[in-house]
This record gives sequence, structure tokens and C-alpha cells, in this order.
Amino acid sequence: MKKPYDYLIVGAGLYGAVFARQAAQAGKRCLVIDKRDHIAGNIYTYECEGIQVHQYGAHIFHTNNREVWQYISQFAEFNRYTNSPVANYKGEIYNLPFNMNTFNKMWGVITPAQARARIEEQKAAAGITEPKNLEEQAISLVGTDIYEKLIKGYTGKQWGRPCTELPAFIIQRLPVRFTYDNNYFNALFQGIPVGGYTEMVRRLLGDTEVRLREDYLSDKARWDALAEKVVYTGPIDAYFGYRLGALQYRSVRFETETLDMENYQGNAVVNYTDAETPYTRIIEHKHFEFGTQPKTVISREYSAEWKPGDEPYYPVNDQKNGALYAEYKKLADAEPNVLFGGRLGEYKYYDMDRVIEAALAAARSELA
Repeated sequence: MKKPYDYLIVGAGLYGAVFARQAAQAGKRCLVIDKRDHIAGNIYTYECEGIQVHQYGAHIFHTNNREVWQYISQFAEFNRYTNSPVANYKGEIYNLPFNMNTFNKMWGVITPAQARARIEEQKAAAGITEPKNLEEQAISLVGTDIYEKLIKGYTGKQWGRPCTELPAFIIQRLPVRFTYDNNYFNALFQGIPVGGYTEMVRRLLGDTEVRLREDYLSDKARWDALAEKVVYTGPIDAYFGYRLGALQYRSVRFETETLDMENYQGNAVVNYTDAETPYTRIIEHKHFEFGTQPKTVISREYSAEWKPGDEPYYPVNDQKNGALYAEYKKLADAEPNVLFGGRLGEYKYYDMDRVIEAALAAARSELA
């Protein structure tokens, strides 16, 4: 007997919404469910004092993939926001990404050659040839001074581990430029959706049926009976009842407040890089859309070790967790009529453009 839906899509975030859009366009009957009380997953935004607040932290869309940009631009108009965060180290302000402005403030150098020479000098003094961990990799990239002031404390707070215990590849995402360019992302396309991400996801979902406050895993058999196939974007280890053990994540906690002032910090994102400040950064949401409202909304961001009941944010992609995920991936590949996707389903840190890319690829393969 034919089931009511072709696809049950578990998770109304970006991956689920893109897949739902493509499946619906192919004439498939889809049902999207989410255990939260809203769509859009971790890119959810809501309005407060006329300001779009990023409830789960700052999300800046950026990509070099023209196909992805053209696709998502059907569902949102993007503004010209360019991500140019700054670092606050005990009241000293430095530019991020690390660039000539950073090097000038730190050392007084004014040419790329001077900056490179200072970094090489500090790398040689540290005796690093083959970086074995994040600390050694960071010193190789930017020298000891910048590591000590702008990386060590921040990264320790973010991951809850000393930099000597973190893999070197984590820091390789961080741009280092010998120019005076404060643009964090070296991306051809960049911006924030005018009116927020939630509206963008709502347009992606279109007329697809969505049910919120529904927990798939608490009544899996009932949900599975509704659809021919399942697209699952939740935690892969939770799907299998943690039978091989729990994968590790970092979680994030936010303290958000509305302030009776026009401008609190003058920038959308300020990182606090000393170890003593308990939060990692402060987001001032109005600056994402060049707001001129009389009030402002800020969020202090605290990193924490994930525990059951918390929201999992960042996979801890070290060797141990990588090996465990590989075992779960074998189980997932053998699971009939279930597609696993997204940040949690694939235990991978995805930028938004890569989420869209992966969802489009999965839909193409599935719907061909």
C-alpha cells in the first residue's frame, strides 16, 4: 500500500528545506518535521526592536560557488554586509582576519616583508618544523605574540581544551593575509538576507507541509510509516541510539539583551581573546543589516562541552571522533530508505553554502 508521503524530512533547517524544495519541484509529496517550535534550524532569526536577531549565533552567508549563489538568491535578497570582526585583548583592539593592520598594531611593522620576517623569527625561536598540534600550527602561521594574545585564550575557551591538545588543522581555516584587507571571507559572494534567514527558509519550504514540535526519534516507527523514504538531518549517533557511543560536540550558550542605546560596540562581531573573559564574543545584531534603530540587541556567546539535552553545535573532529563517526557511517550506509545529511547527520562542520551544495547534490542523485 502506498504511503501518504514520498519523503519524510527530519529537520526544517537549511539542508532539509533545500531538499524539500527540490523534491517538491520534482512532484514528490513531502512532509517536514522539526522538534523545535520554529523552522530554519540554527540560522533562525527573529525580530526584536526592528532588528533581526540571530538566535543561535552569527551566520554570514559567503560562497565562491556561483551556482549556489544564484540558487539561494531566488529566495532572498542579500545585502552588502562584509564580515570584518575585531579582537579585543584586554582592551587592545586588533583586526581579524590576521592582516597587515594586525601586524602593524602588534609589532609596528608596515610592510609585508617586515611582517613575514617577524613571524619567521618567532617560528624559529619556538623550534617548530612540523606542527603537531594547534599551538605549533598557529605559531608557524602568525608567530608567538599573536598566538599568545589572539589565539590561545580564545581557542581554549571555544574548544574547552588547551591548544596543545587540539589538532593542527582547526586553525587552518583562519585567514592570514599580508595585505590591509579586513574582509574575513575571501568570497566572491557575501551578505545577509534582507529580512532575516527565517523568511529565506520559509520561501524555500514554500507550500511543503511542515509540522513543528515533533520529535522523530521518540516515535520513529509511526513517522517511518508515513513516507517511502526518510531524509534525516539530526545527530547520526542519536539515530542509532548511541549504540557505538556518543560523538562529542561543543555547545554554545547565549545571553541576549536589549539595550537602550543606538550603538554598543560599533561592529557586528567582537571576539574576546583573553582567557579571563568568560564569553568568546559579543554579537551586535543590528550591524548585520546596517541598522539605525534607537535601541540595540547584543548576545554574549559562551562555549561549553555538549551534554545530552544541549544543542550540539560544533563536531569535535579529532581522530577519536572521526573513527567513531566512520563506524556510524557504515551503519547509515546500510540503513534502508534513509538519507543522512547536514551538519549533524554527517558529523561535519558545514558552512551554509556547502550545506546547500550537499543538499542539491543529494536531491539530484535521489530524484534523477
